[in-house]
Amino acid sequence: MATKQNMSDKEYMEDILLTSKQLTSLYHTATQESSTENLHNQFKDNMNQSLDQQHQIFSTISQKGWYPQEQADMQQINKVRTKFMMQ
Repeated sequence: MATKQNMSDKEYMEDILLTSKQLTSLYHTATQESSTENLHNQFKDNMNQSLDQQHQIFSTISQKGWYPQEQADMQQINKVRTKFMMQ
């Protein structure tokens, strides 16, 4: 018999965020490949709503401290900028 594993609130939110990102990606592909104007607009509207929801989920996770972010100093920023400008 399998044991039941409980997910924490953080794990649920991370799963919801990941699912939202995948859904947005699917809407993006569907928008690009839609064959009619009406279908294109509907997928684009759905994608934008999904992006808004994704942002809300991310904001909630971030406010709870579950998505730690680090401020980059100017030296780090310039290093990355230089790397990509040389390519």
